[in-house]
Amino acid sequence: MMETRFWLIRHALVDEIARAVLYGVMDVPLCETTLVSQAPMYRTLAARLPRPAVWVVTPLSRTRRTAETIFAHGYPAQELLVEPGLIEQSLGEWQGLPHADLPARLALPAHAFWPLAGLEKPPGGESMAEVITRVGSTMEELAVAHEGRDVVIVSHGGAIRGAVAHALRIGPDNALHMSVQNLSLTRLEFTPLGWRVACLNELPGY
Repeated sequence: MMETRFWLIRHALVDEIARAVLYGVMDVPLCETTLVSQAPMYRTLAARLPRPAVWVVTPLSRTRRTAETIFAHGYPAQELLVEPGLIEQSLGEWQGLPHADLPARLALPAHAFWPLAGLEKPPGGESMAEVITRVGSTMEELAVAHEGRDVVIVSHGGAIRGAVAHALRIGPDNALHMSVQNLSLTRLEFTPLGWRVACLNELPGY
């Protein structure tokens, strides 16, 4: 078995109106102002990412737009494979709620670094524990399908935490302690000996 290298990027910052609510898997737009002001970060990513590589996005437009912006800043345009298994955590019936309205609906105390505890499952949604299972299974499938290659994935904060948690075999509440900022790079390697975390939350330009 050959080593497969994953380059996971969290999508760009979403629009200010969207940030005012729990947007989960809602298809919200990106912030146009930061798309312009963060041009140096996109140029750094375009130069940093491997060539050639398989490129993967999720069904949500914010991941595709982020990938296309990286292409516009120097990385050769690529076909984008869409992978639903790497989508953000679904918040079910709580999506669209203002942040202030959430605490009264929680069955478990909120996590210090996330609105929900790792085992909290919104009505019609999924818990972070379920995200780890879903994303972990998807990453295993991608590692087999693209063995020996570099795979660039533009995804979401929750899904990237899920991928790292799967690699490290840690639980959902521990996973939520990880900082995964917009446009940050996280690198995972699937080796003959198992998963390895090469870096977490690397910010372009820093």
